[in-house]
Amino acid sequence: MTLRVFLLDDHEIVRRGVRELLEAEEDLEVVGEAGTAEEAYGRIPATRPDVAILDVRLPDGDGVQVCREIRSRHPGVACLMLTSFADDEALFSAIMAGAAGYVLKQVRGTDLVDSVRRVGRGESLLDPSLTTRVLERLRHPPEADELAGLTGQERRILDLIAEGMTNRQIGEQLHLAEKTIKNYVSNLLAKLGMSRRSEAAAYAARLSERRQHHDPHA
Repeated sequence: MTLRVFLLDDHEIVRRGVRELLEAEEDLEVVGEAGTAEEAYGRIPATRPDVAILDVRLPDGDGVQVCREIRSRHPGVACLMLTSFADDEALFSAIMAGAAGYVLKQVRGTDLVDSVRRVGRGESLLDPSLTTRVLERLRHPPEADELAGLTGQERRILDLIAEGMTNRQIGEQLHLAEKTIKNYVSNLLAKLGMSRRSEAAAYAARLSERRQHHDPHA
C-alpha cells in the first residue's frame, strides 16, 4: 500500500529535500505541501494524506496548532512533528496535540523514511518515559493553583489563545493594543510556569476538554 504524505515547512529547500527523499521510495507518495499554517489548513483535508510531516515553527503559527486542528477534524491523519530543537515543553505540546512522533531535522534520511512508515502504520515514535511524564502531569494537573493566579482578563486571553487567535486578533476582540496583549501573554505564561504560547494553548484546550467531560452542559 502506498502511503500518502503531506509536507508543511516554511523553507522551500527543506520541503524539496524531504519530497525527493520520500518519493525515491516506491511505497511513499507526497500528495501536497504548504509553507504556512493557513495553507496547511486548506490543503491537508483536500489532499487526504495518511501522514502529515509538520514543522514546529511557522511564520504564522506553529505545527503543534496545525496538528491539534487536523487531528480533531481528521483523526485518520498521523502527524509527525519535524523540528530543529528538542525540548520537553515542545514535546509536551506535541503529545497534547495528538502527534504520533517527533523527529529532529538533523535525522538521517533513512531514519525519517522509517519514521514516516511507522506512524503511517499507526505506531507511536514517542519515548515511553516522556509519555509517562505527560500522562502523570495530566492526572495531577496543578489547575486550581495555576489558574487562581490569573486575573479575569488573563483567563479570557488564555481562552482566546486556545482558540488559535494571534495577539492582534485578541487585541481587536478585547479592544486593546497588540502590545498590551503581548504583555498580558508574557505575564500569564510566567504565572503558569510556561515558556511557549503553544504550550499554554494546549493546556487551555485540555482544561476545556476536562470541564466538558465533568459537565457536558458547561
